[in-house]
Amino acid sequence: MTLLCEQSPPRLKGRRKEVYPPDYPWSSELQGQVLASFFYGYILSQLPGGFLANRFGGKYFFGGGIFLTAILTLLTPLFTTWSVFLLIGARVFEGLFEGVTYPSIHAIWAKWAPPQEKTKLATFAFAGSYFGTVISLPLSGALADSQSGWQAIFYVLGSLAVVWFLVWMVMVTESPAMHPAISNSELELIQQSIGYTDEQTKRVHPPWLSMLASGPVWAITAAHFAENWGFYTWLTGLPTFMEHILHVTLIQGGFFSALPYLVMCIIVLSGGILADMLRAKFSVPTGVVRKVFTCGAFAIQAIFMVAAGYVMTKAAAISCLTIAVGIGGFAWSGFSVNHLDIAPQFASILMGLSNTFATLPGIVSPAFTGAVVTSQDDAGQWQIIFYVAAGIYVMGAVVYGIFASGDRQKWAEVPLGYQPYLEDPEKDH
Repeated sequence: MTLLCEQSPPRLKGRRKEVYPPDYPWSSELQGQVLASFFYGYILSQLPGGFLANRFGGKYFFGGGIFLTAILTLLTPLFTTWSVFLLIGARVFEGLFEGVTYPSIHAIWAKWAPPQEKTKLATFAFAGSYFGTVISLPLSGALADSQSGWQAIFYVLGSLAVVWFLVWMVMVTESPAMHPAISNSELELIQQSIGYTDEQTKRVHPPWLSMLASGPVWAITAAHFAENWGFYTWLTGLPTFMEHILHVTLIQGGFFSALPYLVMCIIVLSGGILADMLRAKFSVPTGVVRKVFTCGAFAIQAIFMVAAGYVMTKAAAISCLTIAVGIGGFAWSGFSVNHLDIAPQFASILMGLSNTFATLPGIVSPAFTGAVVTSQDDAGQWQIIFYVAAGIYVMGAVVYGIFASGDRQKWAEVPLGYQPYLEDPEKDH
């Protein structure tokens, strides 16, 4: 979005390099509002999305949320031309549709992922969001610099999302029991390892009071908030920081802005494999693995976040930022899978709860950055952003380290244990 209201990139005309004025001369405050508007909708649909995915299944909510967002993405250039307020409204609805996705994917893993493999499976899915960032940042810079202009960003990425939706609807099955080609032995293996069937949890009412009184639930929420503060700060602010402080071009900025997320994508994938290996082969308790991965990542991120504000060379600053953002991938093998540890059958609801609070940084962080960084060329103002992010990481690590757990909570136990019937127990026989 910042591409619309900053100076347009230089383009060659004959042998002269011409620089065009910004298409939309929005103030930094208005830019912050446009960026944050997505999260106004996103925060509202987290908990309802988690509840509905838990009740009706995650496949259609996940796929439908992305499809509807894709349609609005394709219409974004038109909305922008008509009115900035229409653009803000469209982004609010994009947030509403996207808000159901993370809870919905946990609803699917709660049925598909055996306990000893859930970290690597869940983080494989999470890595997709960072891989998308890696691709979209440099691609957006290249498309904005092309003759098609910034509008091509939304047409290309929106079209790709529509294609993805079609593949998703054809390829994905809600649960093992609904898969047309699964064998009885494989179905039994998955369901027995998870500890319940679809029918056993279909009409179980979530224990809301027990959830809200649970220390491990709020530990996950605190860690989720901390990680997202850093992530959203850099997702929205890193391209501007690269351009104004490190003085890189639009194309270079797209590449260097994507680099931390490339590292994060790799670490998310490898971290999930490592976490499950520690649990399965070395019998490291799940709670220990979750705390080490989460708290360790936060500590390293805080150190390099602060260091990035003081190094004197472009290479050193980019290295610090790459580590500060990328190392957060290990945390996703900790808190982000922890919902499936403590209450697998309610994991989508717990993800909706934690991500509701974790969405607040998406609203507050861009506005906070816009308020603090009044001069985008002032390195001292950016250092304040670094210190705040580092402090939040530290607080998240402390809370998670004290209150997190890797054990299924008593309020999430299946009363009768695993019952290997395949028919709905409420039906008449």
